[in-house]
Amino acid sequence: MRIILQLLSCYFLLQTMACAQPITFDHQKLASSYSAYKEKKITHRRFKHRDIEPIIQGLKRPFSVEQQGQSIEGRAIYSVSVGSGDKTVLLWSQMHGDEPTATMALFDIFNFLVADDALNEMRDRLLKELKIVFIPMLNPDGAERFQRRNALGIDLNRDALRLECPESRILKEMRDKLDADWGFNLHDQSRYYAAGNNPHTAAISFLAPAYNYEKEVNPTRELSMRMIGEMNAVLQQYIPGKVGRYNDAFEPRAFGDNIQKWGTSTILIETGGLKGDLEKQELRKLNFIAILTALNGIAEDQVGDYPLEAYDKIPYNNSNAFHDVVLREVQVENNGNWYTVDVGIRRRDVGGDTPIPYYFDAYIQDMGDLSTFFAYESIPARGKRLVPGKIYPKLVSDWKALKSLKIADLWQKGYTTVRMETMPSREMLARIPLKVVSAKEKKEDRILPGQHPALILQEKNVNRLMIINGVVYDLSKSNRERLEWWKGL
Repeated sequence: MRIILQLLSCYFLLQTMACAQPITFDHQKLASSYSAYKEKKITHRRFKHRDIEPIIQGLKRPFSVEQQGQSIEGRAIYSVSVGSGDKTVLLWSQMHGDEPTATMALFDIFNFLVADDALNEMRDRLLKELKIVFIPMLNPDGAERFQRRNALGIDLNRDALRLECPESRILKEMRDKLDADWGFNLHDQSRYYAAGNNPHTAAISFLAPAYNYEKEVNPTRELSMRMIGEMNAVLQQYIPGKVGRYNDAFEPRAFGDNIQKWGTSTILIETGGLKGDLEKQELRKLNFIAILTALNGIAEDQVGDYPLEAYDKIPYNNSNAFHDVVLREVQVENNGNWYTVDVGIRRRDVGGDTPIPYYFDAYIQDMGDLSTFFAYESIPARGKRLVPGKIYPKLVSDWKALKSLKIADLWQKGYTTVRMETMPSREMLARIPLKVVSAKEKKEDRILPGQHPALILQEKNVNRLMIINGVVYDLSKSNRERLEWWKGL
């Protein structure tokens, strides 16, 4: 009998130990299943409040949706709550209206939390252990204009003390009402940051904000640091070398710094740039993975086990370190003399509603010795010449006439720019491999900072590459067929 009792005791002990084991976080399965969770109604960065409001209002159990107030211009600001646990987590996105990547990811997380698949064990744990509250678009007026500030012209992230704006007061009241254990401050940053002094963009950057000028580390901030180290470890498997860390200088007016000071372990996530991902759909997925990594760690009460030193190993952001295109050691002409310089080109997105007519507009950002800068596309050009393209002498009447032109033939003759009588929309013109100007334009392009030239890279007087609106086109015969794709627009 004693042996039987001992065996039964061992059995129950083993069962208890098994039950106590943390769930293994299978981020690879999460990533491979992501397309099932991605919110299909949001496909680009310039969505507005009117695009997401019906999705929020359509959320059913287990979500609880409440309107917390209104923006300066009267747009509703909602909270979305889910979970019944004792650990409270507050996530807010689009405090700056032109920083939408994490907002997209939050809607994907909503879909994940109500899915039914092989990850049920994980989502059940999240809903049982956590109370999660989302504010998916804190600055809807800024989002309407795709601008950083709200309709009053205030940067909400510098309004944590005065609380002058209704949007700021909503965030403060939500933090206080929840007495949140964790806060996630979700932003976008420039595409031109590098992760340290390396030729890698800072695709994602983190910060455990300081709560005083001395940048002391108390238990609240320490948890933020430990969690960021774990999030970085997961992201390195998808974007190795492309995670950065913000300088933790204390900003007394900022929400992240103050929410940390008020006792909520706060994590800043800034989404930067990734080659080939101008609409930030891959970065949206990485936000989704990173945030769920953190929520899983909180739910399993593992954060204290993550090594603190991992945070300090993340390289600091290297600001203003990238261009879209750099031509290295290329020769440019001035007054009959040739000079060897680097030419850095950047592309900025310009105005408009969703999804078009916003467009990209390229310009020469810098020239000279750019050896300390990196590029999404770096072109070695020693011994080659960079010249502005010529204006095609014939006037083109309209879009139909423009589409009849054979671009490769024009390029071989050095023509990159055409004049048109009836101009299509700027957003349409920005998408084609020609520079189009009005019929009155006579001035040739110049290669100078601030200018928007169409450029030709020549080797031994043969045209090799064209750079039109920041896009590089190869003139090789094998590539000519691909130049005509735009005629289907």
